[in-house]
Amino acid sequence: MEAATMAWTAAVVGVGLVYWFVWVMGAAEVKGKRAVDLKMGSITRDKVQDKYTQYWSFFRRPKETATTAAAAEKVPDFVDTFYNLVTDIYEWGWGQSFHFSPSLPGRSHREATRVHEERVVDLLGAKPAHRLLDVGCGVGGPMRAIAGYSGSNVVGITINDYQVNRARAHNRKAGLDSRCEVVCGNFLSMPFPDASFDGAYSIEATCHAPRLQDVYGEVFRVLKPGGLYVSYEWVTTSLYRAEDPDHVDCIQGIERGDALPGLRRQDEIASIAKEVGFEVLKEQDLALPPALPWWTRLKMGRIAYWRNSLLVRHLTKGGETGIFTPMHLVLLRKPAAATEAAK
Repeated sequence: MEAATMAWTAAVVGVGLVYWFVWVMGAAEVKGKRAVDLKMGSITRDKVQDKYTQYWSFFRRPKETATTAAAAEKVPDFVDTFYNLVTDIYEWGWGQSFHFSPSLPGRSHREATRVHEERVVDLLGAKPAHRLLDVGCGVGGPMRAIAGYSGSNVVGITINDYQVNRARAHNRKAGLDSRCEVVCGNFLSMPFPDASFDGAYSIEATCHAPRLQDVYGEVFRVLKPGGLYVSYEWVTTSLYRAEDPDHVDCIQGIERGDALPGLRRQDEIASIAKEVGFEVLKEQDLALPPALPWWTRLKMGRIAYWRNSLLVRHLTKGGETGIFTPMHLVLLRKPAAATEAAK
């Protein structure tokens, strides 16, 4: 099974296969880049195979990658490598918002994505005078939707310099560069002053952190007292059984294919948030009924070209069996009287 996974991943990141799809499929989207311009981020073509091999070796056994401090320190660099390898492919095949959303009756996937992003604004109560933080902003699809819907100023942080440049280009095209700022940095040690944001959000991003406490602690630090934080988390659900080999294979496939140092359990999230000082206002798995299946998108459009890949199959299986959700919502608040000592 591992050999098959390695073969598929190599094929996905292989320049030749990418360009074959480019020739067949053409442009990614009206405001995106043409697929003919796909790159491996900031990695030169002659280094792609080496970077892929290093990535695969590191994430071969996901939950073992962060068991020591030395290994955990390497995770950000490999996450950066991952996004160098996949950013253009994701943008070409998926769009500018690298996340899932519940399918909505009679609505397109693009409309469902926008609704999912605008929910963040409603939960935060974001207003034009607010300064918001996008934790793990990618190429900025959610940032632009949230800035446009709320009128707020949004600062996004991503560890990948190539994504920074892509996000800034998209911001300019959308006429939102005056309200959307993008910073290259590690969300485990953010370059922002204490209490400098009115609100914050992360959409399927903190799953890359070896310890959720570390990224939640940084968000807590940079939020103003009373500030709200919304996060959509990738987690295993109560249906997951660690003694079931099929379940283990499915979850490890998701972890290996998405640069995750081990998925957390759904029931861990609130306790971790409280541990760093947050108040938990709301928890909800947005993938549960009456929401329609989020994984149907994997079987449609350009992503369908990879429907037989192990990664897509693992994600689909995780959704169909209910053992995995990419949209466990938590709404957190930094207490109004919070101080750094409270942490």
